[in-house]
Amino acid sequence: MRKIPAELSERYVEQGWWTPETLGQLLADGLRASPDTGFVVHSATRPFSGTFGDVERGARRLAAGLHERGVRAGDVVALQLPNWMEAAVAFWASAFLGAVTVPIVHFYGRKELAHIIATAKPKVFISTAAFGRMSYHPDLCAQVPIVGLVGAAGDLAFERLLADEPMAGTVDADPAAPALIAFTSGTTREPKGVIHSHQTLNCETRQLLANYPPGRGRQLTATPVGHFIGMLGAFLIPVLEGAPIDLCDVWDPGRVLEIIERDGLSIGGGPPYFVTSLMDHPDFSDAHLAKFSTVGLGGSTVPSAVTRRLADLGLFVFRSYGSTEHPSITGSGVGAPEDKRLFTDGSVRPGVEIRLGPDGEIFSRGPDLCLGYTDAELTAKSFDDEGWYRTGDIGVLDEDGYLTITDRTADLIIRGGENISALEVEEVLLTMPAVVEAVVVAAPDERLGEHVAAVLRIRPGAVMPTPEQVRAHFEQAGVARQKWPEELRQVPEGQDFPRTASGKVQKFRVRQEIAAAAPGGVATSRT
Repeated sequence: MRKIPAELSERYVEQGWWTPETLGQLLADGLRASPDTGFVVHSATRPFSGTFGDVERGARRLAAGLHERGVRAGDVVALQLPNWMEAAVAFWASAFLGAVTVPIVHFYGRKELAHIIATAKPKVFISTAAFGRMSYHPDLCAQVPIVGLVGAAGDLAFERLLADEPMAGTVDADPAAPALIAFTSGTTREPKGVIHSHQTLNCETRQLLANYPPGRGRQLTATPVGHFIGMLGAFLIPVLEGAPIDLCDVWDPGRVLEIIERDGLSIGGGPPYFVTSLMDHPDFSDAHLAKFSTVGLGGSTVPSAVTRRLADLGLFVFRSYGSTEHPSITGSGVGAPEDKRLFTDGSVRPGVEIRLGPDGEIFSRGPDLCLGYTDAELTAKSFDDEGWYRTGDIGVLDEDGYLTITDRTADLIIRGGENISALEVEEVLLTMPAVVEAVVVAAPDERLGEHVAAVLRIRPGAVMPTPEQVRAHFEQAGVARQKWPEELRQVPEGQDFPRTASGKVQKFRVRQEIAAAAPGGVATSRT
């Protein structure tokens, strides 16, 4: 865990950011206040229509069943599920038990899952036998004591974990103790385990809700609930607000437009792709546009052309900046001037502090900042003794205190809100016989914000791999499809990457060349 100065802890308690309630207590209070609020899953695979009360009863039956099997406060409960009702049951049950929840993005492949299970060492793993490209790997879960699969029969059936009688109340836990480990891809070879406490999670839930514009209506959540912001937006904020929960497990813009029109839903925002993919669909109409009164964009690079386009259509658009480690660093409120909402990433959130290093690198601290990583060495590199977090991002502050992200020191690609480690992709590419050197960077993408671009130096006499060969190689390696290179470029024979005097590749120049579409002799192939 990182060191949190006593002065900061005292301040966060005195100012009400940190409270004595656990995550389970926050959920129990919210669910008790709105038992009849709707909970709907829009899915061709596992549709569901019910209420908070229905889902809470399932969660309390699961909590009782897990408690009978020896699960106690502080034990780890991992879940890898699509946006289904059972994901809420598992998440809420874990919170009621005071356990440490590990949500896993459902499209993570075997490689990522093996690392997460080995690192988190869950006592419980809840998933499904198969969904899309995801499948259950029994060998990886051989050491997990309790396994339940939604949709399976026999000994692994999820239903067998449910007790006949629901658990009452919640299990006591230390509010400062870990409540969640969110694994997010970053600059390291494997996904980073980000540890949040009951205090930081509860603070973030209340803070995000306070910043939401009023009168949003029913909003569809399509961001995976295994992702930090998806989990917050699906299972925590609506409960605190008493607002309906509508989930979607497959992002099909045409189908989503049908749901919006049929059920009167809206899309509140997220990574730009979720909004622009709907607006670019041939079935999109002014009737759909009327549902998009407010759009909050974040979780990915937000091009100013996108915010301007949305604002010109009459939408109220605002941007925000944060990460899994520090979820809400800056953002624009309802009263911010339009140019600030559209073209900056906002001002600091209440309780949050930021400072810029000599090179513009952003350091932040606040009551929603995580406790650190599962990797102690990474924690030591990223946090100092005064409570500051080194974000790895570069920014500028204007005279009004609004922050704009201008660059990134970390080798990170943010594709549609998902973090992808360039180093991890490079290492997979280097296992291809023809590749002698691989440089992976973020390339601008109109739909997703960024996509993975790979520039390869090929062995003399070898042939540049085709996009089909690269896709097959990554699939065989068990890497999630979102991480596969979508753009391939080759360094011509006899030429080299731009390098420093010490021989290090100057990735910022590679990014600039790709962004400017002036590769300087580098051939391009889009996969």
